[in-house]
Amino acid sequence: MKNIKINILGFGLVLLLLSSCSNDLNTEPKTQITLDQLLAKDPNAIEGLVSKMYGSFSLSGAGGPNTTDTPGDDAGESPFLRGIVNLQDFTADDMKNRWGDNGLDQLTTTSDWDANNKFFRYLYNRVYYTVPQCNNLISVMDNADVPNKDQYKSEIRFLRSLAYYYLIDCFGKGVLVTEDDLGSSIPKEQSSRIELFNFVEKELIEIQDKLPQTNGYGRANKAVARMLLAKLYLNAEVYTGTARYADALIYCKKIIDEGGYTLAPNFQSLFSADNNQTVAKNEIIYALIADPLVSQSWGNTTYIIDGSLSSDTMTLIDYGATAGWGGHRATKAWYGLFGNSPAALDASSDDRAHLFWSNYLNPDATKRHNFEMTDYKVWKDGYPSTKFRNSNFVGATIPTQFAGTDFPLFRLADVYLMYAECVLRGGGGTNALALQYVNDVRNRSHAGSISSSDLTLGFILDERARELNFEGHRRTDLIRFGKFAGGSYLWPWKGGVKDGTSIPDSYNLFPIPLKAMQANPNLTQNPGY
Repeated sequence: MKNIKINILGFGLVLLLLSSCSNDLNTEPKTQITLDQLLAKDPNAIEGLVSKMYGSFSLSGAGGPNTTDTPGDDAGESPFLRGIVNLQDFTADDMKNRWGDNGLDQLTTTSDWDANNKFFRYLYNRVYYTVPQCNNLISVMDNADVPNKDQYKSEIRFLRSLAYYYLIDCFGKGVLVTEDDLGSSIPKEQSSRIELFNFVEKELIEIQDKLPQTNGYGRANKAVARMLLAKLYLNAEVYTGTARYADALIYCKKIIDEGGYTLAPNFQSLFSADNNQTVAKNEIIYALIADPLVSQSWGNTTYIIDGSLSSDTMTLIDYGATAGWGGHRATKAWYGLFGNSPAALDASSDDRAHLFWSNYLNPDATKRHNFEMTDYKVWKDGYPSTKFRNSNFVGATIPTQFAGTDFPLFRLADVYLMYAECVLRGGGGTNALALQYVNDVRNRSHAGSISSSDLTLGFILDERARELNFEGHRRTDLIRFGKFAGGSYLWPWKGGVKDGTSIPDSYNLFPIPLKAMQANPNLTQNPGY
């Protein structure tokens, strides 16, 4: 059992609830007793409160999977991790959803985006739920006698920075609220993307030395803060107009040299239900944790796994699941990178090529999936990804309704590929080391080594797809490479067209949700919406 999950359960009712998540200035806590009174009675309660903040990225609410911390939002649809997958993978080339839900359908076809889309609102609300909660907790700790105060405050500042990172990446602007704004009833002015970037950069630089070298599983340490900082710098040219690849490389190298992480010997182990217990744990830098009993959620890896399964064509028990929702399938823009036909995919030596369900040799046509996604609303068009599963990599599995597979938000293979990209973009380092890191990633999956002449930016983008798709990175990657908006790169159902069509540059950012703009008149809409 994962200790942080027990803490979430034990202190789940100690909430700093906001009366409106759409109003990013409403930061007054409403609790049975004040936090300082709670901590005065029990200083060790800080552990549970911090755990609650970690849980805000994968759980819907403290009362279980059918409750939500963001009033008015759907408890199943609105958790942070579900939003990251919806907005980063379904809007990109790797994954499509067939349900046709209003809002989700517009994401999967990258078409008809507007400020009323509930999935944009869900992620925005999660940011402005998490940030004020962190502010409240930081403020109370400033005036309370709690053990390991500096470390706990630094962990909370990391979580606040992580929430702001997704605001920067997805929406490009917003209101910057900190503990200094508690109690204010005056609507704050909007902060630009650069201002938000500068705040997160400053926070991460300040806390990295206050965090421990190692910490409990699923909690922030030095490497976790450095990873987020490296991500910020890697995308700095998009976020601020100024490239920071040299800075990104510095922090990638710090993680590699000082973090103590190693690649898992087997790729599949990273996405299995026991990934917190096997050697896969040595590659995972930061995980969003899940548990089938203690921290149940429809919006963590349960969404990824069950959404990718269907008893119509698959055997659920093979993946440790009790239900298949028949929704998510990869497109040939992902699995086509391993081979241009079902047979070529099947013959590939790359372990990652075999994590798709095609069943193309089955004589029963009703059980086969089609290589081409002729209709994204047809379950058998496209291959379901079986990358994530609720079955153990080692030992027997008991299928459960909720997944126990942790989500590896940050892992070492990503750092290796980031380092190589920074080298190719002129950020320093050495080509020899970049090539070594890329080949380490490939050889782990038996994909085979490449030569120095093969190592190009185009290859890095494709290798990131082979290695990292369905992990919440793809949209950001495509934007950084100039491949998301416009028509220079097309994928199935881009722009709502089978073979893809151009989409406007304005789609590089999501619209600011209408309810957020109504709550704060200082917010302005992103161009094109």
